[in-house]
Amino acid sequence: MPETIFYDGTCGFCNWGVRFIVIRDRVEHFRFAPLQGTTFQSEVPAAVRASLPDTMVLKTESGRLLLRSEAWIHALRRLGGGWKLLAALLRLVQRPLRDLTYDGIAAARHRVFRPAPDLCPVVPSHLRSRFDP
Repeated sequence: MPETIFYDGTCGFCNWGVRFIVIRDRVEHFRFAPLQGTTFQSEVPAAVRASLPDTMVLKTESGRLLLRSEAWIHALRRLGGGWKLLAALLRLVQRPLRDLTYDGIAAARHRVFRPAPDLCPVVPSHLRSRFDP
């Protein structure tokens, strides 16, 4: 059963991250859905959604929600190969420092990684089945 990565559908950096993972996820470990979509609303209870920081959320096979750097490390590990090694190296960094770095990037992402207003990301037809509303 694939895990789900929930991402900010209005963020250029988040869209880059999704493209990064989907291209390298040849085994199809992951599905993708925007935080603003109905899939996120139906799979994550309202009380939990309200308590989450503004971040990428990865829902594991067991239903656990991983946030910030933990979500990225988990995704890299699942991609395998050299990405698994990178995940192991990142895990050596203490979580508060990893998350502080993640939060710094997240705070600037809408300014620095702003998509063009007239650009709508188009998912190639062979990948569309991996994206939920």
